Amino acid sequence: MTFEEYCKNVESSDEPPADLPETLQALWYAKKGEWEKAHTLAQNISSEDGSWIHANLHREEGDLGNARHWYGRAIRPVSTLSIEVERDELIRTFLNTA
Repeated sequence: MTFEEYCKNVESSDEPPADLPETLQALWYAKKGEWEKAHTLAQNISSEDGSWIHANLHREEGDLGNARHWYGRAIRPVSTLSIEVERDELIRTFLNTA
């Protein structure tokens, strides 16, 4: 799936494709504006990837202290990108590894 196809799916569907990895499902809900669903999925991803998503979600929430914690767990510097640009970077990264 390309980034453009992914974004088109977010716009046109009520649920993410079932075959998407959890990382991309969490980001699908985040891009859709469903923070709680995205956060629940991200909390259950126990990898550095899940921590990076979790950090982005806490930045969106405005909880920068918690976001810093999750960036540390992701072994990444705190992002200075806009939330949306970082989120698109996450999506592109995970689409390339799916």
